[in-house]
Amino acid sequence: MTAPDGTSAGTSDGTSDGSPTGTSDGAPGGASTGASFDATLRAVAGVEGWMTDGQARRLWDRARALAPGSRIVEIGSYRGRSAIVLASAAPPGVAVVAIDPHAGNDRGPRQITGTAAEGQADNDAFRANLARAGVAGRVEHVRLPSTEAGDAVPGPIELLYIDGAHRFGPARDDIVRWGARVPVGGTLLVHDAFSSIGVTLALLTTLFAGGRFRYVGRVGSMAEYRREPLGGVARAGNALRQAAELPWFARNVAVKVLIAARLGRLTRLLGHRDPAVWPH
Repeated sequence: MTAPDGTSAGTSDGTSDGSPTGTSDGAPGGASTGASFDATLRAVAGVEGWMTDGQARRLWDRARALAPGSRIVEIGSYRGRSAIVLASAAPPGVAVVAIDPHAGNDRGPRQITGTAAEGQADNDAFRANLARAGVAGRVEHVRLPSTEAGDAVPGPIELLYIDGAHRFGPARDDIVRWGARVPVGGTLLVHDAFSSIGVTLALLTTLFAGGRFRYVGRVGSMAEYRREPLGGVARAGNALRQAAELPWFARNVAVKVLIAARLGRLTRLLGHRDPAVWPH
């Protein structure tokens, strides 16, 4: 069941349709910052990005629960908003890797193409934001496209957060290629699920009928999956739980069409809070 704010049953509160929002020196690599969740929210308050407070809470909780020796990988970092949350929550001994080429493309809603100068500005802001939040030493930045970054990240990935290119091909490749490295019991989080057409199609063709990831729920457009073997009735039920999100997906597509047509005021009829902002 979906609440008016876009949160599905079984997920945490605090989602919003907010716009890109916009802190001590870096902690040593592998060391915990000791920050609280509330302090971390304050640290990212001025960092641009499309992560809501409820989604930040989900990232924080999943990162905080990891054991030493685990690895977090984020695909798509933009200016560091979610990387700061993950690095602040990660216990000592948990590696945090951020993969983003900062090449100027796929920067956000309706920003598929861009310039090298824009990409460099994002990289500069990313580094500065991590430093201000005190986590520069906790995050290994791999400045490569996700398709080329595999060899730079060794071993299994206990927490994988995908928020990279939202077109069908790249999104599907990230789910298949990087999702294969999540071990049983590990967590996969996908942003703009049931919101972006490309990402949703990628989920439909990889995870809906698949037998390797159980759908846990979502916070806004952040979907959570747990790696575990599924078969028979469990697999069918898993597909049905994801299919139940498709009406919310249709609503989000309608909201985007109205915004693109400069009819954003009508999005309030669909429960969208800010007629000037892409749903996420």
